[in-house]
Amino acid sequence: MEDQTSKEKTSDGFTITPTTGNSREGSTKTGEVEVFSAGADGVEFRTVGWIRAAMFFTKMTFAAGVLSIPSALYTLGAVLGALFILFWGVLNTYMAYLQGQFKIVHPSVHTVTDAAHIVTLRFSNGSKKWGTFAREVTEFVYIITWIICAGVSTLGLSIALNAVSKHATCSVVFGFITWLGFGSIVTAIMIVVIAVTIPDRPAAAPQTGDFELGFAAGPPIGTTFAGAFAASLAIFSSSANTSGFVPVISEMRRPRDYFKSLYACMTWITSSYLALALTVYAYCGKWVASPALGSAGPTIKIISYAIAIPGLIAGAMICVHVAAKSLFVRILRNTHHLTSNTKTHWTVWLACTYGTGLLGWILSEAIPFFSSLVSLIGALGFAPLGICLPSLLWFSMHPGYLKGNTKRKVLWVAHGILLVLGIFTLVAGTYANVKNIIDQYKAGLVGSAFQCADNSGTVAS
Repeated sequence: MEDQTSKEKTSDGFTITPTTGNSREGSTKTGEVEVFSAGADGVEFRTVGWIRAAMFFTKMTFAAGVLSIPSALYTLGAVLGALFILFWGVLNTYMAYLQGQFKIVHPSVHTVTDAAHIVTLRFSNGSKKWGTFAREVTEFVYIITWIICAGVSTLGLSIALNAVSKHATCSVVFGFITWLGFGSIVTAIMIVVIAVTIPDRPAAAPQTGDFELGFAAGPPIGTTFAGAFAASLAIFSSSANTSGFVPVISEMRRPRDYFKSLYACMTWITSSYLALALTVYAYCGKWVASPALGSAGPTIKIISYAIAIPGLIAGAMICVHVAAKSLFVRILRNTHHLTSNTKTHWTVWLACTYGTGLLGWILSEAIPFFSSLVSLIGALGFAPLGICLPSLLWFSMHPGYLKGNTKRKVLWVAHGILLVLGIFTLVAGTYANVKNIIDQYKAGLVGSAFQCADNSGTVAS
């Protein structure tokens, strides 16, 4: 008889049969196969351990996100801002958990694009037309979102190089430089955090006479819904990039260790956001800069940005990698070129990498304002990818819960509320950001696209 103990029944009715012998853990089957399964002459991609994955997630999340939070706290106030950091941090962790669960059940999933395709097939009674439509739309949003993320990191790098060089050349030129380093960002931020606590008043405040710090528990008087919601979305965006975690699972030795990587990353991210952002806001108040590295005065700004350059480059590289990898797998999927060192493999990979990098640079110059660009990513990209889609994944993995016991009905309603929250964040967030950007242009707070003017505030205008 068949050994029933060797099988695991999932909540959506699929049977997972673990492999045995020398196969790597995670090579489970639901009638699907892993994206990266090396052949006799292929390349072994599944080599990532959970600690390395956790570091990758942390580098991907922390690099540019933390730089926009202190200025968001001024708009929201210390209490409301801290609550939003906790709320979005916990929510984004749970959304990442759902994506990981779905990937474990469906090994063929490489990105959330594949997940959207599978879910749509289930909800449309197997309609290939709707499945293909969902895949194409999701992939477009996914790639554009990560290209914009690359643009944010490139814009941050441009600001850093302007600060360090005292605007030695045109800002557009600086967007081309790329390299690596997570520790540099942490070190740079710690320098700023320590530096802002030393002087009697913020560097940007009047250095003589009385001044208003602007530190408060709630939003300042005159704060609009658009401004407050855009600030909230900047905090959301700083840890909402969980759709980029899913491809890493396909390259992990033990896919189920993904959850350890997730918890380690998000615990550190949320706690560090609270500590670092609140400290900078408490000492700088309304005089806080965005990005935050410019908050401690010209000298410290130059030092901190110089140290942060490798980290900003790393952030851009990671975002480019995520977008390029999605295109790369899309083009070469189901061919031997995907996991073989062929000319086609490297030609496609380099074309995808340099192509997405170029688009990211163009976007960073076309939309030259840091916090608003971060917030816009949250509304247009991470809301549908990081809230709406994971909610739908839950419904796919838990069919029949609406007709189950009270606990199951409550869970069904709760995830329905999360879906509505995602839709609201998409619609209201886009409105808030567009209005906020228009207001910034009217107030002359941002420059024009593709300009050579200093964007770091180092050189007085």
